[in-house]
Amino acid sequence: MDTILIVDDNQAVCNALSLMLELNGFNTLTCLSPEVALELIRLHDIALVVQDMNFTQDTTSGEEGKALFYALRELQPELPIVLLTAWTQLEIAVELVKEGAADYMGKPWDDTKLVTSINNLISLHALSKANTQLTRVENDRMSAIKGADLCGIVFGSGAMQRSVDLALQIARSDVSVLITGPNGAGKDKLADIIHANSSLKTKPFIKVNVGALPIDLLEAELFGAEAGAFTGANKTRIGRFEAADGGTLFLDEIGNLPLSGQIKLLRVLQTGEFERLGSHQTKKVNVRVLSATNADLAEDIKQGCFREDLFYRLNVIELALAPLNQRQDDILPLVEHFIGREFSLNKQAQESLVAHPWPGNVRELENACKRAVILASSPKLTPSDFGLGSISHLSEDDSSVRSAQVQALVQSQVQAQSDTASSISPESTEQLDSRGAETDKTQLEKSEIEAALIQHGGVIARVAKSLGLSRQALYRRMEKFGIDK
Repeated sequence: MDTILIVDDNQAVCNALSLMLELNGFNTLTCLSPEVALELIRLHDIALVVQDMNFTQDTTSGEEGKALFYALRELQPELPIVLLTAWTQLEIAVELVKEGAADYMGKPWDDTKLVTSINNLISLHALSKANTQLTRVENDRMSAIKGADLCGIVFGSGAMQRSVDLALQIARSDVSVLITGPNGAGKDKLADIIHANSSLKTKPFIKVNVGALPIDLLEAELFGAEAGAFTGANKTRIGRFEAADGGTLFLDEIGNLPLSGQIKLLRVLQTGEFERLGSHQTKKVNVRVLSATNADLAEDIKQGCFREDLFYRLNVIELALAPLNQRQDDILPLVEHFIGREFSLNKQAQESLVAHPWPGNVRELENACKRAVILASSPKLTPSDFGLGSISHLSEDDSSVRSAQVQALVQSQVQAQSDTASSISPESTEQLDSRGAETDKTQLEKSEIEAALIQHGGVIARVAKSLGLSRQALYRRMEKFGIDK
């Protein structure tokens, strides 16, 4: 409940105003002189002052009220003030109102008008305070960003702004960070920002895509191997942890790490210790680990394919990145960045780009921009330059239509594969993995994988499941066909 200070040398006026304001939901304090008023301002949280203009008997100049007004302004520059005036002080009252945050009311006053004026002034004061606080916070944030290394990131959405702000805040600590979000959304860019603004920015920054490493070589890649540790290991090699010692290691697609590798990774995170493959000598490193995944690790834990204790070691802080279709304000700034200053967009292109769902996120958008620049017939780009067909313009309500079209595309590709399977020579078939469970999937066509990626929004786990592959096998085929995940 707001407290209003009433200052008038007439006690009857103070009593009348106090009763009226309390009936309208305010607390009140009253005093008879400017000196006491200034003391009360210092001692209490006052929302508004109602003050007379004269405090000495037979004085009508209004100078005393003017002096009190400026004294209050000196103590609290934004404090709302209502001046109670006689007609002889009207010019002074108008002068003071021009100073801001003030109103005047003639004696005798109208209760309704006075309460309305008080409510308006208090509301405006509260809004002004909130705006001032927001401005201060925004200025502080912009100051932090201005001095930060953003690693060339381009964005315009509030969602991405919050992610960048959190990345900069996280960068100052040395805790492990798990960056989550769909493929192609920019998780690696946030990892760049964290390292570039950390105390380790001059130290090594090693990146490794766990999902792209063959299972039988994964531990050697991460922890190193001695000469002779496995076939083809002709010399000792250091792993990524040793290479990142004293700096930062970024493990992308951490959800694809097998359980044997998870145990060793957990040990490194806990103790900093590990052994190279084929060695019994324990090594110790000091590495900050950033990791990223598009998988639902909580669900993987339930399925028993990801360790819960490792999850909590990696996920001291989670930085969640939204897909591009939830950051639509990022789309046009990114397009302008990708196409350069030589090209521009017509209105239809802008609308089509924003309306498109971009299941491949920023990576898909960048590829579309490269296509547009290459195929454009003029500097003014149109939807056709980006390869945006009718599917691109479907609304969310038409998502079922889009799904049916994608399903038809998948089925057509499967049929095409079946028609041509007999002509595929044995030499073109991939070597079976040790489990032999993927024999009938070694002849997958590039177009079928691309169609499945579109259907499942680039979520590797879902794509692999739909094709009957393990995630590692899918990554090997994508690498073979030159498909970006």
